[in-house]
Amino acid sequence: MKKRTLYLLLLSMAIAVAGNSGAQDKNFHIYLCLGQSNMEGAARPQVQDSAGISDRFKVLAAVTCDNRGRTMGSWYAAVPPLTRCYTGLGPADYFGRTMVQNLPPETRVGMINVSVGGCRIELFDEDSCASYAARQPGWMKNMIQEYGGNPYRRLVEMAKLAQKDGVIKGILLHQGESNTGDTLWPQKVKKVYENLLKELGLAAKEVPLLAGELVPEDQNGACAGMNKIIRTLPQTIPTAHIVPSAGCEGVGDRLHFSAAGYRKLGKRYAAVMLGLTGKNIATE
Repeated sequence: MKKRTLYLLLLSMAIAVAGNSGAQDKNFHIYLCLGQSNMEGAARPQVQDSAGISDRFKVLAAVTCDNRGRTMGSWYAAVPPLTRCYTGLGPADYFGRTMVQNLPPETRVGMINVSVGGCRIELFDEDSCASYAARQPGWMKNMIQEYGGNPYRRLVEMAKLAQKDGVIKGILLHQGESNTGDTLWPQKVKKVYENLLKELGLAAKEVPLLAGELVPEDQNGACAGMNKIIRTLPQTIPTAHIVPSAGCEGVGDRLHFSAAGYRKLGKRYAAVMLGLTGKNIATE
């Protein structure tokens, strides 16, 4: 009787494993995005940004958007905005477009973007999230609340859902304006990155972190000095890679990129990611 019970137990486990593996498409590459307003997408999408999007490029809605016909936790065509209901064009848009253009035809790309304009990196640290959020102005609290009061936790929840469908291949970060001059920023980012890897059962060597520079000096960026700190990130996180922003057009507030700037920056994120696989592409 004991042998039969053990046999049935092992059989049920094998069926469960087989069922899970069958549902996950190894050719569905998923990327997590986090940061503040530049990763949210601060430019108004133009006609070209919503046209010609491959059906191999998807976004997992991290919030429900009635105005977009999107329900949290479901996949949709990656038409901007990719973040919340009323955000705009950002680097994730042209990252995904460029990736599918340069990957085999059987490969799909899915994005999950959880970003909050104006936030410090501390918002994505669960040890400091609640206390940090409590001190913020009402407009930011409202954005945080769209993610259930904890953007980091929402990102993890959506990532776990996505892992049933595909494989997480990388993490994209664009943040730092609100941490300008903070020499501890690399250590803070490391904590967030390592927590994500641990919770999602990922290996750093298989899931690199791509960190984009802020509006650069050549665009009179108000926080361009933070790029020096951002460039040191690989010293703290060996699997981190920097996406340069030089030449990416900024706008008058000196904090955000224009639509053209986001297109170029997004292509550079893709170029860095593809470069890690030995594929070099032109982005200019």
